[in-house]
Amino acid sequence: MKKVAVVTDSSANIPAELVQQLNIHVVPIPLMYGTRTYLDGVDITAEEVYQRLRLEKQIPTTSAPSVGDFLRLYAAAAQEASGIVSIHMSTKLSSTYNAAAVASQLLDGVPVRVVNCGTAAMGQGFVVLEAARAAAGGASLDEVVSRANEVAPKVRLLFTLDTFEYLHRSGRVSGPAALAGSMLQIKPIVCLADGHVEVLARPRTRRKAIQAILAQMGELVGDRPVHVAVSHADVPEEAEELRRRVEEQFHCVELYVTEFTPVMGAHTGPGVLGVAFYAEETENGP
Repeated sequence: MKKVAVVTDSSANIPAELVQQLNIHVVPIPLMYGTRTYLDGVDITAEEVYQRLRLEKQIPTTSAPSVGDFLRLYAAAAQEASGIVSIHMSTKLSSTYNAAAVASQLLDGVPVRVVNCGTAAMGQGFVVLEAARAAAGGASLDEVVSRANEVAPKVRLLFTLDTFEYLHRSGRVSGPAALAGSMLQIKPIVCLADGHVEVLARPRTRRKAIQAILAQMGELVGDRPVHVAVSHADVPEEAEELRRRVEEQFHCVELYVTEFTPVMGAHTGPGVLGVAFYAEETENGP
């Protein structure tokens, strides 16, 4: 019997072994350096992008995959699927969802449902993983969509920036704001939930920023079982140390270390470090 196919884009940061194991279809995000276009994870890696950001003044730009990109992948997935669930980052962060929605209307024969997960990076990844696990278990199209929509509002993404330099260079913050942040050695903690990006705190050291992230995570999770991904931008040693601390402090159902896609790194630069997570409900409620 044909099963539901699950599609996402490369901004989900899902570990490659899970993509293969759960047969998740991934549309790569385009990344442009001048007139040359690369495909995230296909002909350029996150590590290569971060190395270039450290060495070069040029900031790459990103764009959503085209309607044609989605339509071609949907058509290929439809050969062995009874339906397709396509899960993408918040429409407040990218136009990827819109391109997928247009493509979904152009495919004949197999129904396509497009889900706005309201988050990004491995926050998005966890929604995709749960949908793919449901599909692998034989769930119907509606059941896979329901599982994605059930997990999406639970996911939180907390991360800290190492510097304001790249946000300034990409035009995301003004020169005076970036200068003030750099002079004060601020390491902002940013939260992404429900499609909104908010600054939660402005500690002045990296150590305090990590402590604050763990404390905030503890407040949200309590003693419930939790699914966690530690994500980083070219700071693998720090990510491993954060993974160790998360493992010690929380009851982790699953725990991964992933590298932020160049889509995020192009605007924030190397040095970003944080966690994506969601807690399971218990008999006593959330």
